[in-house]
Amino acid sequence: MAPAQENNPRVSEFFEDVDRADLAESPYLKTVRGIRDKDYRKWDDYSERADAADLKRLIEDAARLAQSFDQAKLSPADELSFRLFLARAKRLSALGAYRGNTYIFDQMNGAHKEFPAVLINFHSITNQQQARDYVSRISGIGPALDQLIAKSAARAANGVMPPKWVYPLILSDIDSTLQSNGDSALTGNSVLDDFRAKLGKLDLPETRKTELIRAAVAAWKGSAAPAYGRLRTEMQRQQALAGNDDGVWRLPDGTRYYDTLLATYTTTDLTADQIHNLGLRETARIQDGMRAIMQKVGFRGSLSQFFEHARSDPRFFPATRGDYLSETQGRLDAMSAVLPKWFATLPKDRLQVKPVEAFREKTATKAFYSPPAPDGSRPGIYYVNLYDLKAMSKNEIEALAYHEGIPGHHLQRSIQYALGDVPAFRRFGGVVSYSEGWGLYAEQLGKEMGFYTDPYSDFGRLSMEILRAGRLVTDTGIHSKRWTRQQAIDWYLANTPVMRGDVVNQVERFVVYPGQATAYTVGKLKIVELRERARKALGPRFDIRAFHELVLMSGPVPLDILEENVDAWIAKTRA
Repeated sequence: MAPAQENNPRVSEFFEDVDRADLAESPYLKTVRGIRDKDYRKWDDYSERADAADLKRLIEDAARLAQSFDQAKLSPADELSFRLFLARAKRLSALGAYRGNTYIFDQMNGAHKEFPAVLINFHSITNQQQARDYVSRISGIGPALDQLIAKSAARAANGVMPPKWVYPLILSDIDSTLQSNGDSALTGNSVLDDFRAKLGKLDLPETRKTELIRAAVAAWKGSAAPAYGRLRTEMQRQQALAGNDDGVWRLPDGTRYYDTLLATYTTTDLTADQIHNLGLRETARIQDGMRAIMQKVGFRGSLSQFFEHARSDPRFFPATRGDYLSETQGRLDAMSAVLPKWFATLPKDRLQVKPVEAFREKTATKAFYSPPAPDGSRPGIYYVNLYDLKAMSKNEIEALAYHEGIPGHHLQRSIQYALGDVPAFRRFGGVVSYSEGWGLYAEQLGKEMGFYTDPYSDFGRLSMEILRAGRLVTDTGIHSKRWTRQQAIDWYLANTPVMRGDVVNQVERFVVYPGQATAYTVGKLKIVELRERARKALGPRFDIRAFHELVLMSGPVPLDILEENVDAWIAKTRA
């Protein structure tokens, strides 16, 4: 028998060096990680030069790793990190060739939304210096936005712009960010109100607080607000030039770009046609489950009429924001009580349910998750978008809570962040097909754990599942089959019970965020496939807690490596 291999300290040193270099180049990354040092007052360098340097460093690091260590002589833990780092570098390098095809500003992504979100949600103020750092970051918004405006203008000159309909949404977000009550102190401004609230909790003389507030207001008026004005001017200029085609097929080398996006997000070699057809098959399967529920509740009519019933009956919608939030918390509390029966390792971080902030709620998705700070100073946050209560069906509360909270993203990310014995790129990084596949798997797992006892709540679960299946159809439809935005909207309304407003929001997301949405169903199906393979192979020896432990304790991995891990676990358990 070969001797057991031990972890190589030099491998750990290599990954620590890489992480230090990454952190040194990104104040934003430091802030997300809860690191508060001399860079706490800064933003990143958003120039094309910095983007190129980051990619070059990653490629060089991967080459150095491959040359410095013999994979065959590494311990299993180090060998997995070795493979994951090289796989990550390969994916990002492939995408890097198409960096010029990405949109700098759209209704889903962009620093115009990110900067306020970072200040409000990530930048803590526990002392006077951190308050000054906050003011410095407000001052830094101007130069940072100007870098990104220049980058956006350069890409527009090459024909890389989102479709024309996107620009009014960007302009709306800009106006929301600039909004205030119109007084000299700019009360009602989301960022400045956050600063005042955080500062108010400090034990400082009132005169000092007043000075800091004046400095923050001056920084906003002198730097941030003018930059947002320049952004508004540039977005209006581009709006006049933009076309109406929605798919990335129209961009330089657009077909290969989309193929690369699909490979990156799904970590598979599935083609656009294969993904499209998988979505159609999944849609048909889920519709059969919906018909069964329709019969169970005694609804008389067609499936499309049942869809309209679920979209329009007032009893399926909350009366107030408080009603929605309290019911969500109740579902999460009930789930927490039974987690130990299904999971050996539980999340240590607190989970907070929070409405999406006013400055971004008009264009944000209906729900999303923000992970905790590694040092415990910030909880995991499950955001719900309560801008329009008629778009937030109570039938979907359980599925959304299990996906974004527990046993979904919060459980997975909290466990991942606690993996202190793995390199930082694994502890804090992500693989979309794994993480979003897990979130969608968590929705189904809730059913297996005994929840969704109300048939309409179970219908809500299937509604969320068919939403993701439809993404395979519509994302590939738009970017590979040259569907229009309206064709994708019409397909969703004809084949799913998803609310019209949510359909529009979803489709518009796919247009500007191509490929990403296909990872959910692809990842979930792989996790279920591997679980059932293990259950069949192990019979009475199959342990669901052990399976979940295996999946979660590696952190995010590509689907092929997840399959290898499960197969090895099956063989070891059988032996």
